[in-house]
Amino acid sequence: MRKIKIVKNYLPHAEGSCLFSMGETKVLCAASVEETVQPFVEKKGETHGWLTAEYAMLPRSCDIRGQRSKLSNGGRAQEISRLIGRALRASIDLSKLGKRTITIDCDVIRADGGTRTASINGGFIALVLALKTLKKKKLLKEIPIKNFIGAVSVGIYDKGKKVLDLSAKEDNNADVDMNVVMTDDGKFIEIQGTAEGETFSKKELDELLQMAAEGIKIINACQKKIVGKLD
Repeated sequence: MRKIKIVKNYLPHAEGSCLFSMGETKVLCAASVEETVQPFVEKKGETHGWLTAEYAMLPRSCDIRGQRSKLSNGGRAQEISRLIGRALRASIDLSKLGKRTITIDCDVIRADGGTRTASINGGFIALVLALKTLKKKKLLKEIPIKNFIGAVSVGIYDKGKKVLDLSAKEDNNADVDMNVVMTDDGKFIEIQGTAEGETFSKKELDELLQMAAEGIKIINACQKKIVGKLD
């Protein structure tokens, strides 16, 4: 696992925010609260809310400049936005959120592999901080978090070497690349895995998932230290 660094409340105007770093990958995560919901959510009841996410990379987050429109609205950005939203919705009881929408913005400042997993990890912290803000304002009676969640990449690189939390160099040259999202009680939310060069066995898959689980325990411990108690 690369070094994790978290700066909470990085943006003073957001209900919750943090700058989340895993190695040289740095993602600015912010949670914004709106006192409204879309019609499809409104049908679910008076106390039911919604959570959505948006992901983007800054043009110079990589070695060469990317086009802002593609980095924000391209297919990759939309796919990762949906992943972040799915992951974070698994952590919260939306039926206790009230008639409001929380949007998690994840903007990659510097990319060195694992931007989607770092976004989920930092996005969760921003979410919890926003919920604590709502409770402090007495807009919520309780923090409706069901589980802490974490995400990490694992892979097989350099002739069979198993790697946790891949850097860009490792990711770009990996034979197997996988992203794993889990709850802090050991249940899976999402697994994205593929053979980039060589195929892999069931035994190797199990070993990679175990590595991911151990890495996510470290991430959850860092999250809990930053956000504090939820009562």
